[in-house]
Amino acid sequence: MTMGMATREKSSRKGKQVVADDREPLLPTRQEEKDGGGFDEFDGASFAGAVFNLSTTIVGAGIMALPATMKVLGLVPGVLMILFVAVLTEASIDMLIRFSRAGKIVTYGGVVGDAFGNFGRVLLQSCVVINNVGVLIVYMIIIGDVLSGTSSSGDHHSGILEGWFGSQWWNARFFVLLVTTLAVFSPLACFKRVDSLSYTSALSVALAVLFVVITAGIAIVKMVGGSIPMPRLFPDVTDLSSFWKLFTVVPVVVTAYICHYNVHTVDNELEDSSQIKPIVRTSLGLCSAVYVATSFFGFLLFGDGTLDDVLANFDSDLGIAYGSFLNDVVRVSYVAHLMLVFPIVFFALRLNVDGLLFPTSRPICMDNRRFALVTAALIILIFSGANFIPSIWDAFQFTGATAAVAIGFIFPAAITLRDSQGIATRWDKILSVFMIVLAVLSNAIAIYSDADSIFHKGGGSPRA
Repeated sequence: MTMGMATREKSSRKGKQVVADDREPLLPTRQEEKDGGGFDEFDGASFAGAVFNLSTTIVGAGIMALPATMKVLGLVPGVLMILFVAVLTEASIDMLIRFSRAGKIVTYGGVVGDAFGNFGRVLLQSCVVINNVGVLIVYMIIIGDVLSGTSSSGDHHSGILEGWFGSQWWNARFFVLLVTTLAVFSPLACFKRVDSLSYTSALSVALAVLFVVITAGIAIVKMVGGSIPMPRLFPDVTDLSSFWKLFTVVPVVVTAYICHYNVHTVDNELEDSSQIKPIVRTSLGLCSAVYVATSFFGFLLFGDGTLDDVLANFDSDLGIAYGSFLNDVVRVSYVAHLMLVFPIVFFALRLNVDGLLFPTSRPICMDNRRFALVTAALIILIFSGANFIPSIWDAFQFTGATAAVAIGFIFPAAITLRDSQGIATRWDKILSVFMIVLAVLSNAIAIYSDADSIFHKGGGSPRA
């Protein structure tokens, strides 16, 4: 992950020579394994497991905001933009991988530190912490809203459990989140290798695909029945205000593929590190297919009535047989998906917090006491935030979106422009300048949009 500068050389799997950080979090030497007693024999992560872990890092709550981008852009520009950002993301990850290989560095923080020193490394780790804490609190809030219900602007929206069993003490928000934290999040957060989460990640991806299949099925049934009009293919621009509105979707799409903070983690655990580029391409291809299908069928199904969070559209009558049952299946599968995404994002959060607090200590996976304390403290922080700060969408649009864009595009581009290894091509530098301009523009639009929403409309729309 992001744990310091490269200092000592070691042999790795498949005869690969890399440089390990002073605090390399995932691959202790065999002697450290014996001394620490924290690992079983591990022969390396599989291709499929790595793809599922990286895909789960990508597909989070943001998938539910993508259909709304179709409402703003229209189907054709919307789909093209999703694919374009996927290509741009692959380019930024490729930059990280190439500079890591050239410098024989095995962490994102090590690459940034190589280019900009300790200040750059700390700044990157801080961005990861800000982004991941915000994302995980939002995940937990969504889980609470879906299972226990939520009240806003005087209206109460019943949760699944409340709808099934009525209002009970045991399906209140605090208790539901407490049980979820103790029974799901805490056990999954205790794994010391990201590959240990490959099966839950595979299930998480399957649940995302299930959401797409159900949405597509409903849309096709209604289309055959003639109850769905032809969706808009292009944006409806009538004045300057509607033109500027087109740019409000940029932050949503630009941040949809952020997974850079887990790329080195996945790479470090591979049996054959030459597989990392095909793994990245496969993950981005899989997620792009899910994103395009979700956006297309979501907008096809709800049209101009598509909400900023399309999950909210599944709280109404779908107008087909078994509509209520399908609504519940969609919401339950989405909640289960977020529960399984949680530990992957948490894994990166814990390593970066440990890197900030204990930069000179031995790897956290080799210190059981520190591992337990950092894990418990972060879970308590996230649980508290989800329960006592229930309306934090706007706050984390300011912090999370900015940090996410920095992680995904600004840092990789800045590393390339710095070119400490002397390997950047002219095209690399042109692309890096474009990434930085796009990132700064998307941040400016996000901040302006949220500020306008807060000060003129009295609240923001949930977007992830």
